[in-house]
Amino acid sequence: MSERSTGGGSSAPRFLVVLDVDSTLIENEAIELLAAEAGTLEHVARVTERAMRGELDFSASLVERVATLRGLDSAVFDAVAPRIVVTTGVPELIDGVHGAGGVVCVVSGGFHELLDPLATRLGLDGWRANRLMVTDSILTGEVDGPIIDAEAKAETLREWAADWDIPLERTVAIGDGANDLRMMSAAGLGVAFDAKPAVRAAADVVLRERDLTSVLPLLGLPRLRP
Repeated sequence: MSERSTGGGSSAPRFLVVLDVDSTLIENEAIELLAAEAGTLEHVARVTERAMRGELDFSASLVERVATLRGLDSAVFDAVAPRIVVTTGVPELIDGVHGAGGVVCVVSGGFHELLDPLATRLGLDGWRANRLMVTDSILTGEVDGPIIDAEAKAETLREWAADWDIPLERTVAIGDGANDLRMMSAAGLGVAFDAKPAVRAAADVVLRERDLTSVLPLLGLPRLRP
């Protein structure tokens, strides 16, 4: 488990926005992009859907899904990266938050191998995800290190808030699946973004439109259309 951040400036940011990645920051599910290459997409997609609805334990389901990737060459990361589709409004949300003196981070049950170049390109302030174990350039079908589950997401939000000296009441968590519920509960404002029923029921705010500029008015900022 690791992350990169640009905290530590001379003054604390005004607020912190933390987003989930799969089906929130991006339109895809990272594990499914990889599973398509392994020939296991149908199975993995079924398990992912159940996990996001809260019907399966996330960590156990991730272990099961990652096991189907065993034997893939690590070149698969470069092969599938161009298929990642950033959700409408992401650049405008990041620009709006930065312009207002805030920071934007993401925490993911997906993988650093796909997230790192994307996060750098988007100009995110911090990110954290799982890593896949690779031996001799071949995926072993295992997660390398502790799994980023619901509690790890919540703890990451609290950690980043402390690092930047931002009170929790000035944090916003945005997600769509059951794995985001604890993070949303820990934040000052929990936002369900085109989310599963259990997430909509628990959220402070429900956004149904797949356009992340709709978050800006919740922060008191003008909505910049993409």
